[in-house]
Amino acid sequence: MAHRNLPRPAAVYGIDIGKNIFHVVGLSCDGTPVQKVRFRRDTLLQFFARADPSIVGMEACAGSQWLARKIQALGHKVRLIPAQFVKPYVKSNKNDIIDAEAIAEATTRPTMRFVAVKETDQVDLQALHRIRDQMIGSRTRLINQMRAFCLEYGVPLRQGAGLFKLDLPHALNDEENDLSPAMRRLLGDLFADLSRLEERIRQVTMEIEAIADREEVARRLMTIPGIGALGATAVLAAVGNGLQFRKARDLAAWLGLVPRQYSTGGKQTLLGISKRGNRYVRKLLVHGARSCFRHLDRTRDRLGSWLDGLEARMHPNKAVVALAAKMARIVWVVLNKSGALYERRDPAFA
Repeated sequence: MAHRNLPRPAAVYGIDIGKNIFHVVGLSCDGTPVQKVRFRRDTLLQFFARADPSIVGMEACAGSQWLARKIQALGHKVRLIPAQFVKPYVKSNKNDIIDAEAIAEATTRPTMRFVAVKETDQVDLQALHRIRDQMIGSRTRLINQMRAFCLEYGVPLRQGAGLFKLDLPHALNDEENDLSPAMRRLLGDLFADLSRLEERIRQVTMEIEAIADREEVARRLMTIPGIGALGATAVLAAVGNGLQFRKARDLAAWLGLVPRQYSTGGKQTLLGISKRGNRYVRKLLVHGARSCFRHLDRTRDRLGSWLDGLEARMHPNKAVVALAAKMARIVWVVLNKSGALYERRDPAFA
């Protein structure tokens, strides 16, 4: 390492992450830049191994979680910042050094919001969920493509994956329809691809369910109505222990389940939900809430009277989202209180 790249005393460092080149800016206690350097991937960690323990900030992006764990292991305090919160600190023109300086400045703000550093098991679990979600999307595209091919030959198939898998073999075996031999062969190959894809989805789903059965926190999360193995493990992968949220509403807000606000002049204006944060976890909570809204035995669950009141004064879709927000708050309590479970508390015996 060149002498000019040796670490100088700094209170906070900002790192602009690249694929191979990293730019680092160090700030003193009063925010004055004291060092501006660039490194390749293999020398960056050597720099922080020599530096005195300090605060290190970087944008939450691809590769930031691995780098954060490595730098934490060297004795530094790492803070990951959402990219949209760094942008206001970029002054005038933009380049990598200016970005690193903006990251360092944003890191020092007392009201800044940070992203929690994930453990490796969280990253692995999140990857399983993303792979499963991607394969389900591929399955939908494949089914839609096969249905469109059949329509070109005047063969309509019923909607829904289950009904489609029943109807297509009958269509392929029906010699009376207008499907050409080439199209029958092509659809047969695509149907075989669909079967292999569904088997892979089943394997990944079983792996996720096995993790949910092993994890004590996941089992406690599954006591909440509307949350199953997928929802519980998705929450653990995205949120971890939930300590980054000060209160239950913060988790619901992070998931985008609270109203957007556009208030001024003392007049409060609430709009639709913000839809910020983790779209995948929000989707699972909303789908779980919809199932709970329809099938929950309201006479034997403490949510029953609350749901009845919601249903009486608002549209069912709004009530479902409100239930999802309440589920998110209950999730925060279960994560933050050791041994906490959801208790139905039968109103007849309360």
